[in-house]
Amino acid sequence: MLTRRSLLKRSTILSLVPTVPGFLSRTALAVRPERDGRILVVVQLEGGNDGINTVVPFGDEDYARHRRVLRIPTDRVCKLTDAIGLHPAMRPAADMIQDGRLTIVQGVGYPNPDRSHFRSTAIWQTARLDDPGPESHGWLGLALDGIAAGHRAGEPMGPSAVFIGERDVPRALLGRRAVTASFADPADLALAIPATAARSPERPNGDDLSSFVQRTVMNAYTTAEQFADTAGRTGSTTARYPDCKLGRQLELVTRSIKAGAPARVYYTIQSSYDTHTLQLPSHAQLLGDFTRSILAFQDDLAAAGLADRVLLLAFSEFGRPPAENGSHGTDHGTAGPVFLAGTKVKPGLIGETPRLGDLVDGDLKWSIDFRRVYATLLDRWLGVPAEAVLGQRFEPLSMLQG
Repeated sequence: MLTRRSLLKRSTILSLVPTVPGFLSRTALAVRPERDGRILVVVQLEGGNDGINTVVPFGDEDYARHRRVLRIPTDRVCKLTDAIGLHPAMRPAADMIQDGRLTIVQGVGYPNPDRSHFRSTAIWQTARLDDPGPESHGWLGLALDGIAAGHRAGEPMGPSAVFIGERDVPRALLGRRAVTASFADPADLALAIPATAARSPERPNGDDLSSFVQRTVMNAYTTAEQFADTAGRTGSTTARYPDCKLGRQLELVTRSIKAGAPARVYYTIQSSYDTHTLQLPSHAQLLGDFTRSILAFQDDLAAAGLADRVLLLAFSEFGRPPAENGSHGTDHGTAGPVFLAGTKVKPGLIGETPRLGDLVDGDLKWSIDFRRVYATLLDRWLGVPAEAVLGQRFEPLSMLQG
């Protein structure tokens, strides 16, 4: 017997209705997030960013000892203090700190760190340290479930989260009822949407399976129309986005926000941080693309009068150890920095800079549990009780104004 539960478990709406646009990764219950609410944009630095050569402890005498090949010369570091600075490719980030739009949380990790990409990513995305199974919900998905709970049946709706990327929706966005849209490129939105389905004046009612499927299909069409319309509005901007994938993705996020899209969370991924070999040139390129992209993003939002509504979070699943390897690269590590960009941050450095002479098993000691970052964002930005999402209370960090 085909039940609603088995339907959702076995297939997505895409298999039921072939004409539903392919960028809709999952659709469940209707959601209508506030169009003027606060927005969180997440950038995952996938692969394990080398935090030591990102936030450079040039004043630590052990830095040169550990990094003979990969050491950033002191005269090239973008100095923030007399002992700490940023990678030279991150000059825009140093400028953002100076003008009050960037904070960096240092030494972020979790107890008993795991150096597996898959396992550590699952921990960061679910905020669970026990073994998160494949069906585990994400921390953002659960948060958006709480926001979606206020939706009234029959109201127009839209996705509460958007993933811009070429892969499956990150587990962080998976919830029980919140809708997530996913697409890789604006061209994905230029798909034929049957007018009779998309603009039907009647919305099916009832709790039977047929009505549920019809509502889900109609919700998918509505979402497709909203984002096809959004993608077509280029708007005016003086921001200069870099010619890289992350820059193009963040530009699309800004266009969506300007167009009044209802999503409260946007998520994208900048990959290739797994720098085991020849790290110096590739890492410099990655950090340069990242910082120039978030600077253009912030400038674009400011020009549109939207900067106070949007906060950007950037994290990596783990850092890299102090010691370089024999291939002019670094291997999997533990703690690393987390970035927050926006007009509502308290700019500068938060937390202690990991000391390279005080290690555990040859790796950095973490000092701030990443769930404290999440708790701060949930309670003080998205307005969702953090304890309900994280399963326990974590002390918020003093990283946001107000």
